[in-house]
Amino acid sequence: MMEEGKYIYCIIGTNEGRNFGPIGIGDRGDGVYTIGYQDLSAVISNSPMTKYVVSRENMTAHEKVIEEVMKDYSVLPVRFCTVATSAEEVRNLLRKRYTEFKNLLRDMDNKTELGVRALWKNMNAIFQEIVDENKKIKQLREKIAAKPSDQTYADKIALGEMVKASLEAKKEREGREILDGLKKSSVDFRTNKIYGDNMILNAAFLVDRSREKEFDNQVDELSTKYDGRIKFKYVGPVPPFNFVNIVVKWK
Repeated sequence: MMEEGKYIYCIIGTNEGRNFGPIGIGDRGDGVYTIGYQDLSAVISNSPMTKYVVSRENMTAHEKVIEEVMKDYSVLPVRFCTVATSAEEVRNLLRKRYTEFKNLLRDMDNKTELGVRALWKNMNAIFQEIVDENKKIKQLREKIAAKPSDQTYADKIALGEMVKASLEAKKEREGREILDGLKKSSVDFRTNKIYGDNMILNAAFLVDRSREKEFDNQVDELSTKYDGRIKFKYVGPVPPFNFVNIVVKWK
């Protein structure tokens, strides 16, 4: 039999004993419950002392527990696959980092994370705008069109580099405009990596729950303003993964 430990999902500010149901990671039906120290608790479930594979299934199970807890509490997410050897080791963690966790919980109190991605809808139109806006690109295209194809290799390389640079600058400009509009209603924000030619913004916003409706309205206004040009993907509320990620290094 593999040794059993305590899988930690998040930290919450309560001394109340809670049971969140048989929703633990690993598909064993393990109950998720709290282990407390003073007015802090770790949300945990029994788990084998194993290193969980970073898979969609496991990551989703981890996140779903935190989302369930978030319905009732402000949460400090703990990094995926943090497993303590015992309940006593969990209490020692809460005791040793008590002040840190209390300060973070104060920072996250009554706040939620909202995610926004913005993507251009019609890339043909965007590339045409780049040509229209840049005289050098337009001239080089005309030069290539006038030459035999076997004499245009170097020019085509140069054109591709110019278009790529112009596309990145355009993404930065339009993404920043959207970001500046949304961050006014948030406490903090993080920009994440963008993917593909058409994504111009991938950001997470920490928003006070009292201003969540205001933030919703701003996203709606942007969708109307850029209708036909930009598609918005709006996700949340979700746990503040982009703003807190408790890392535990066991001795």
